[in-house]
Parts: sequence; structure tokens; C-alpha cells
Amino acid sequence: MKVQNKVIVVTGAGSGMGREIVLNLLSKGASVAAVDMNESTLQETASLAGDKKEKLATFVLNVTDKTAVEALPAKVIARFGAVDGIINNAGIIQPFVRLNDLKFDAIERVLDVNLYGTLYMLKAFLPHLLKRPVAHVANVSSMGGFLPVPGQTVYGASKAAVKLLTEGLYAELLNTNVKVTLIYPGAIATNITTNSGVSISVPTDAKASSMKALPSDKAAEIIVSAIEQDRYSVLVGSDAKFMDFIYRLNPKGAAGFIYKQMKSLLPA
Repeated sequence: MKVQNKVIVVTGAGSGMGREIVLNLLSKGASVAAVDMNESTLQETASLAGDKKEKLATFVLNVTDKTAVEALPAKVIARFGAVDGIINNAGIIQPFVRLNDLKFDAIERVLDVNLYGTLYMLKAFLPHLLKRPVAHVANVSSMGGFLPVPGQTVYGASKAAVKLLTEGLYAELLNTNVKVTLIYPGAIATNITTNSGVSISVPTDAKASSMKALPSDKAAEIIVSAIEQDRYSVLVGSDAKFMDFIYRLNPKGAAGFIYKQMKSLLPA
């Protein structure tokens, strides 16, 4: 779906990759409903829109609030007259600990944002998208949605659930006007740890050996391009592409490899 002159809703739009997706869409002539629970960062996104600001509407909303999400389509349509696409980008990581040490409140929070937030958005907007001549759904999973990452097991499980949810949705919407794209970001330069309320101490040697994070504006360009090409899925970043290849080749070996890369981040 070409985004020019389309109305697209983006969650997690207050910072990082979500903000850059909003700005990229605006630059391509789309109207954007930017959604985030943080009003101050959402306004920062709006200020960066410059002369495209008239095509931007901001909505302060927590995607885990089912009632608020259900009311969102009417607000977007009241502002723009229609809605043609949604990009479910909002997501958080878990504290970097083993499952045995992860508290249930943290588990529930990750599942609520990453899985239920995406599900609420889909249920709220799909009836409207199905009425449009062309429409699009893009869901952000993660490299951690197909590859086990020690210390992020529940986060990975939530993103694996988004993966299968999106693939099932794609199959259900075949022969309809709604296209579906599944997005697998690798390491992207964002402030997701801060937004997740997570503190991670990265050892010097781990910083030196890790792959360089992809700038969030580059990630946004890849994602919007994939939507415009109606791609089934897209790997965002060289690390995501590399680990996808390794995991397909040897899942057990890939699990061992990623453990060696990440073990320095786990508490002893």
C-alpha cells in the first residue's frame, strides 16, 4: 500500500523507531495518528514534524487500556475522515534476568503491552480497515521473536506470539483488501530500556564486541518501504538477517551462540 494520502496509526510514536516511522510517513505524504502513553515525548514528535504538522494528530493513550483503544478509531476517523493502516510498534522489554528471577508483575506488564496491546489495536481497527479500498496492518515482532535470548525469555515469548498472531492474520485476510506485514527488528538505536523502566549495565567488552545498532531512522525507512511493497515480512538490521540465517541453519547452535553473546548481561 502506497502511504501517500493514506491515514496511518502508529503506536509507540513518542520516541525511537515509532517517532521515526511517524516522520517518515509524513515525509511521504501520509496523514498520521501518533499514539503514545507519554504526552511530553509525543509532543516532541509533533514538534519535529515541522511544516507537516497539519497532517499529524497525537493521541495520549496506553495500548493496554482496552476501553481507550476501542474508542480510538472513532477519534482518528473524526480527525481524518478514515483510517487506512495501523503500525503496531509499541513494545517494552523485560528486566534482564533469568525466568526464575523474573517477578510476575514484570511478566504481566510485558505481555500486556507487547501482545495484548497489539491484539486490542487489531480488534479495534480491523472492522474499519476492511471497509477501505486498500488497507494495511504492520506488526512489530523482534529478532527475539524467533531466536531465544537469555534474560529476555518472556519478552521473546510475547514477540513470538505477535509473530504467529500476525501470520495467522495474514492467512485470514488473504483475498481481502487488507495486506499484512510482519517486522523483525534487530538491535535498533532507541531508548527502549528507559521506556521499559529497565536498567541494564553493559560491560565494556560486551559493548566492544556487539554489532552496531541500526539508527532508528534507517529502521523506519526499511519498515515503511516494506509496507509500500506489501511485504509479508522484513528483517530490519544486519544482526536480524544474520541470526535468522544461523537459526534456520542450526537452531541449537544459534541458541548457544546468542548465549555467549549475551551472558555478560545476566546477573551471576
